[in-house]
Amino acid sequence: MRRTGRLRAVFVRVAALCSGLVLVAGCATVPEESQPVAVPQGELGQASNPDVPQPARDIDALTVVRDFVHASAQPLSNNGAARLYLADAGKDWHPGKVMNVIDDQFNTVYSSGGEPPQDPNQVVVFIHGTSLGMLGRDNAFIPAKRAYDMPLVVQKQTDGQWRIVNPPDTMVVAYSDFTANYVRVPVYFFAQDSNTVVPDLRYVAGVPQSGLADRVVRLLLSGPSDQLSGAVRNPLPEGASTDGTVTATGDGALMVPLTGVGDQTQEVKRMIAAQVVLSLQTVTPNRVRLLSDGVPLVDGQAEWLPSELPSYTGLASPSADQPGLMVATSRIRSLGDGGPIQGSAGAGVYNAISAAQSIDGRQLAIVDEEGGRQRLRVGGFGREVPLVSSPGGPLSGGTLTRPTWRPSATADGTAGEVWTVVDGETVLRVLRTPDGSWMPQVVNAEDVLAVGPISVLRLSRDGARAAIVINGQLLVAAVVRTQDAVQLRGLRSLQTGALTGVVDVDWLSQDSLVAATTMPSQPVVKVPIDGLRMDAFNSSNLTPPVRSITAAPGRSVVVADSGGLWTASDVGEVWRPHPHTLPKASPFYPG
Repeated sequence: MRRTGRLRAVFVRVAALCSGLVLVAGCATVPEESQPVAVPQGELGQASNPDVPQPARDIDALTVVRDFVHASAQPLSNNGAARLYLADAGKDWHPGKVMNVIDDQFNTVYSSGGEPPQDPNQVVVFIHGTSLGMLGRDNAFIPAKRAYDMPLVVQKQTDGQWRIVNPPDTMVVAYSDFTANYVRVPVYFFAQDSNTVVPDLRYVAGVPQSGLADRVVRLLLSGPSDQLSGAVRNPLPEGASTDGTVTATGDGALMVPLTGVGDQTQEVKRMIAAQVVLSLQTVTPNRVRLLSDGVPLVDGQAEWLPSELPSYTGLASPSADQPGLMVATSRIRSLGDGGPIQGSAGAGVYNAISAAQSIDGRQLAIVDEEGGRQRLRVGGFGREVPLVSSPGGPLSGGTLTRPTWRPSATADGTAGEVWTVVDGETVLRVLRTPDGSWMPQVVNAEDVLAVGPISVLRLSRDGARAAIVINGQLLVAAVVRTQDAVQLRGLRSLQTGALTGVVDVDWLSQDSLVAATTMPSQPVVKVPIDGLRMDAFNSSNLTPPVRSITAAPGRSVVVADSGGLWTASDVGEVWRPHPHTLPKASPFYPG
């Protein structure tokens, strides 16, 4: 009875812990190599699949659990490699299709609590580590750094080998194993009110290579990730699918046989073509043959390369004739030649603290200071920049964050929306009215403000996301628009614990950020928008503190430190002095 009670207590404790972890994780549908299949059994109850490596003989229970974690990232044969570490070859294991990604540095230790096991052939082994986040049901990585503790019961089998008898419902994989077996793919949707594509970072199994393109297309057809739902639009209609698999043809093309899209307009079909071709460009160099119910999707063009698509990012990138600007000694100056810009902003009429130029280059937003209060001005570039009015007078506060522009959505191509945060607590979008004045409206930022006061907010240049700094932590949220309101939703904290002291951030590309920090060893870092990794720029030549940063697609990163402005093009490059540096200057590219 004592032995029975002891085993029952162990399993109750294990089940309780595991169920708690599952509640946190949720459920997911990670694309696999194939549909679940029965695992063939060899002698001694082990799986006999030649495609997966067999466990080493006579390894101890701790090694069994560690090797099981490493093998869990291998998707081949219905996670056949991981099943070999389970009792009866895991024939009853039906894990949820979610992955808990943990740091490479993890431990497997015997349980030290309670009485020693009564059965010498059974032990409880804990996986102790740090969870970096989860791969969600939408195949998007959700960063969430926390302690990870998972107990597993390991039992010696009749052949003398230790095997796990209660595998977790939620798969756990180490970071390096995950990145080695899964491919990050941007799948593309469109901004809500423009023809600007928006990348949505997702992960698919990288093997076998022959089925990779098919997995990407199926992921695209499943729609945007949970975070971007409501922040983007999907030209692919509900019910769109493929008539068979995506396969390579004998003449070197990749055939995508779509169905359910034949009744769309030619304009929509071209947008669908852009979605498919751009989403596939990271996994294949082949021409893409796009069919709709057996005929070319777009009349007159059956095959596509990314270079043959019209530009769907023009509104999200500053043009080459806009070198960027800086605020220095209360004036707005050009990064191109260091001289003041035309108009009152360049003449020093306003006591400018920060500023932002619209992506189209035609508009300028300035935060100035008077009488201890900061105020927002918006107007045409090179002209007068009037104060923005609010019901109580000029829009002002103790602090206003550096303005940030939404890309143009107006018929004449002129930007009509700029954002700022008042006193860290009120997120405002300021809209251009038909008579040319500017009107502030409050953005629903409840989820964001629950974390703390906002010190920096930068809209992505496609308008679908916002990068935010709160208490030195970097976060990303989706910008969800309805007919009546705008909301910041789907908040993600990036590199929690590893990335601290963030003082400024900007969009290096549509799916990556650069941040300036107070960390002496990592004053400038690059982070993808899903926060799975972080890369530090070379810190040579910089003199902390780094005060501000700006970046844009195809542009060098520019930072301001205690000595002036510096530029670099990549993380490994040594910082070079900017040719037009000025003391205490704050640089900014359009956006």
